[in-house]
Amino acid sequence: MIPGSREMASLLLFPDSGMHGSLTLSRSVRVAGVGLHSGRHVTAALHPAETGRGIVFFRTDVGAVIPAVAEEAARFDHATSLGRPGREVGTVEHLLSALVGSGIHDLLVEVDGPELPILDGSAAPWIDAIHHAGLARLRDAALPFSPAAPLSVSGPHGKRIEIRPARDLRITYTIDFPHPAIGRQSVTVVVTPESYARHLAPARTFGFLAEYEALKAHGLARGASAENCIVIGEDRVENGSLRFPDEFVRHKALDLIGDLALVGRPVLGHVVAQRAGHALHAALAQRLREEMLDEGAADDPAVAGASASS
Repeated sequence: MIPGSREMASLLLFPDSGMHGSLTLSRSVRVAGVGLHSGRHVTAALHPAETGRGIVFFRTDVGAVIPAVAEEAARFDHATSLGRPGREVGTVEHLLSALVGSGIHDLLVEVDGPELPILDGSAAPWIDAIHHAGLARLRDAALPFSPAAPLSVSGPHGKRIEIRPARDLRITYTIDFPHPAIGRQSVTVVVTPESYARHLAPARTFGFLAEYEALKAHGLARGASAENCIVIGEDRVENGSLRFPDEFVRHKALDLIGDLALVGRPVLGHVVAQRAGHALHAALAQRLREEMLDEGAADDPAVAGASASS
């Protein structure tokens, strides 16, 4: 457990190798579990896809095709949801994060309900599923995008996120919660498949026990339990030991990587986030996507993905 009042020192994670080339799965794999917010049992099937298709969700129960791009971002109530009401797919950030962290940018995801399974609250089970299916290198590499100049988005209460040009994907994330179990934490990581799987993927989502009933009253957290999130009580973590002393900020970095998938291309840059969240993550992804499309960096994978799945 993290000591209450001290400030967590910045952790620097700089691995030796860079991101691999463009990948997809070697074969299909299925993952099932409970949705964090809906409480419904859902099954997701991950299928290989061709270069340029992008990451595309297909709701098999309602026949909805939903490309994983910023234009589809709909709600950010303690998760990222894509698509229109009644035809949306929610809590996509952990799977998207695992895909980006593994170097996968082309995949078809079939899901039979409104939300992906939360599993243990981290991206580690998705990484396990990816490893079980195996990786296949695509013939053509996905074209990465890096902004020509820094871009930033700000929110209330000191929230801010910025991306600076860089030759790799580097995340610096800082959080500051007025709670003795969390406090101020910061992490910096250069994202490669190795660093992601070791340092970020196991970090679980977290929730405050004091907010649980209010969230349920608003139709959220109906599937939350001590098995799929870190439960924070009045002054401590209530359900066992943390996987990392700074697991909270590592999970925020995990979420950010998933939300950056909404750019629709691999992103290169140093992203610096201060007390940000899904809405700011998605706003930055939208800014990057607009710049990418304005510059004509490549054909839009959302169009190819949607037409191929229709």
